[in-house]
Amino acid sequence: MYKSMSQFAYYRFLTNNMLNAEEKEHKDEIIKLTEEVLDAKGIECDSRISRLALDELKEILEEVRRRYKKKTKRAITEKASSSSYDNIDTASEGEIQYIS
Repeated sequence: MYKSMSQFAYYRFLTNNMLNAEEKEHKDEIIKLTEEVLDAKGIECDSRISRLALDELKEILEEVRRRYKKKTKRAITEKASSSSYDNIDTASEGEIQYIS
């Protein structure tokens, strides 16, 4: 039924109305980050996830959100710095350098 325990956890988040629209939109990314969090917490099987209390499930989701925000910020920063370097390169190609 579920391909991985992180998918099972994702569906627990979903059925408990814990996910926002963006998280639902980026399902694969959330599942991947959930896998990382579950590994870090040492949770290794679906039966363990099914027995987690709602508070523990919320803690896992909060850690997933922290990792998602960090990854998103990093991607935005890299894109911004990449585009600013592209602008510098194209501007310098048309300029003539004079040395005094």
